[in-house]
Amino acid sequence: MSEVFDFGIEGYRPEWLNGHSAVAASRGEQLRALIGRPLTHVWLVWEVPNDEWFSDCPVLLDFSGEQVEINHAKFDDVSITWNTVDPHQPVLWPDFDLRWRHDMRHEFQALQGQILQDVELLEWIGNDMAKGAVAINFRFPYSRLTVFNALDENGLSFGPPDSRYRRIPLR
Repeated sequence: MSEVFDFGIEGYRPEWLNGHSAVAASRGEQLRALIGRPLTHVWLVWEVPNDEWFSDCPVLLDFSGEQVEINHAKFDDVSITWNTVDPHQPVLWPDFDLRWRHDMRHEFQALQGQILQDVELLEWIGNDMAKGAVAINFRFPYSRLTVFNALDENGLSFGPPDSRYRRIPLR
């Protein structure tokens, strides 16, 4: 068995999935179970010298003690894991000074404490190399948060999903 790259995060073992059907079958029930819970923190790995998000590492969403860890790689890989990362521990990536930081963006501060109303998968249907990539969209009373594949790293968007996504309810 080959060693899984842990992104310099102790205890993190991504479980890569491809396609909305695989994600829904493997993680849909757990994602839906978050509905009704408040978002308490969003943790990102921060590159300290440049004071910017290091988007290769997973995005951690803490829903009142239930933590979902989302990571994208390549053009269509997504990993969704649960409660495996301790954001109080160091991130050890050679040649980088990285730290977990929470609520670094004003959009996160606006979402903090909001109750999750729905979660759905989004499949990119644009005619480009990202076609088929899966994003996860979280709907709150006053906004949305989408964690998407930004071509071998994570991307974040706030507000309604891009029209080039096909929405896939998790029912």
